[in-house]
Amino acid sequence: MDVEEVAIVALLILKKKRKRNAKEYWVHPLLQERRIKGMFKLFYEDIRKYPRKFFNYARMSVRSFDELLSLLKPHITGTDTNMRPSISPEEKLFITIRYLGSGCKFIDLYYSYRLGISTIAEIIRTVCHFIWVALKDMCLPQPTKEHWLTIANNFKSRANFPNCIGAIDGKHIRTVKPYNSGSMCYNYKHFFSIILLAICDADYKFIYIDVGFYGKESDSTIFRHSTFYQKLMNNDLQIPESQPISSQNPIPVPFVIVGDEAFGQSDKVMRPFGGSNLTTKKKIFNYRLSRARRYIECSFGILANKWQIFHRPINVNLDLVISIVKTCCVLHNYVRERDGYKFEDTLTIPGLEEVPHGIQRATRRGVSYRDLVADYFVTEGELSWQMSRIH
Repeated sequence: MDVEEVAIVALLILKKKRKRNAKEYWVHPLLQERRIKGMFKLFYEDIRKYPRKFFNYARMSVRSFDELLSLLKPHITGTDTNMRPSISPEEKLFITIRYLGSGCKFIDLYYSYRLGISTIAEIIRTVCHFIWVALKDMCLPQPTKEHWLTIANNFKSRANFPNCIGAIDGKHIRTVKPYNSGSMCYNYKHFFSIILLAICDADYKFIYIDVGFYGKESDSTIFRHSTFYQKLMNNDLQIPESQPISSQNPIPVPFVIVGDEAFGQSDKVMRPFGGSNLTTKKKIFNYRLSRARRYIECSFGILANKWQIFHRPINVNLDLVISIVKTCCVLHNYVRERDGYKFEDTLTIPGLEEVPHGIQRATRRGVSYRDLVADYFVTEGELSWQMSRIH
C-alpha cells in the first residue's frame, strides 16, 4: 500500500476505536422515561396522602418536609433549558432525604429515580450543603444564659443531676478508605472513620457538634482542639454563675458538662471516679453521673436509627462525608423538635462505635467540686433506688 492508502486505513481504525469508546447513548432510554416512570413521579404525590407512611419513608412528617422545602427552595431550584427541564426542588430534597434515611447506595437511587449517578451525587452534595446552611443557626444556636438554665433544670428533673448543662461523647463514623489516604484515618479497631464529637441536652438534642477529626484521635484530643473548648475555657459561652446545689451546704458549684473517662475532671467537665475499689459514695456518684451521660448515648442512638446512612461505611469523598454528618445532626434536632422520636430508637446504636479514651489530668478544683456533688447524692439528693443499682 502506498502512503495514502495507509493513511486511509489508519483513519478508519481510529474512527472505529472512537466509535467503540463513545457512549452508547447520550441519555440512556431508561433515564429518558424518568418524568413518566421515575419513582418521584409515580410515588411522591401518593405517599403524601398517607402521613404515617410518609414519615416512615422520609423520616419526617409531611409538614416538616414542606417547611424544610420552603427554606431550601430558593437555593436548590434549577433553571430550565431548551434541551431539558430542570429537576424540581421537591424531587431533589426527596432523593436526599431518602439517601440519608435509608442508607441506600447511589446505584439504588439511579434505578428507582432514573437519574444519572453523577447527577444524584451532585444533588445530594448541594442539598446537604444548603440544609446545613439553612438549619445550623436554627437548630444549633449558641445557647444563652436562659437556655443553659433550662437545660440544667431538665437534667435535674429528668436525670436527677444538678447543675448539668450537657452530656458529651464521641463516636466513630465509618467511611470507605479514601484513595491515597495511607493510614491517616485508620482507627484502633482497624477501619477507616472520622469522629463525631457531640454535646446534647436532656431532650436528646445536640447543643454542639464537631466533625472531621480522623478516627485515630481520642475524645479528649478532639475536645481540647474544638472551638467549643476554647470558648469554654475563655468563659465566652454565657454559662451561668456557680450556685449551691444543696440547702445544707452554701458552697456554690459550677455548671458542668458530664462525660466518661475520656475527659479530664475540671470545674467545667465532670467525669466518673476511676479505679475498681471504690467507696459506696463514689459508686453512687458514678451511677448518678451515668444516668445523666446516657442522654448523649441515646441521642446517638436516635440519630443512627433514623438516618440509616450510619448503618454502613459511607462511600463518598471525605468532604461530603463531613457534610452528610453535619446535615444529619441538624436534621436530628429539626425532626426531634417537630415530630418527636420513638423510644425504641434510643436503645441501640448501630453503626456508631466508641472512641478510645485519652489521658487527661484532673484539676484540684474539679476534684473538690465532684466531691461536693458526691456528698449531695448520699444526703439531701439521695434517690430511693440508687443503692440497689450499685451492687
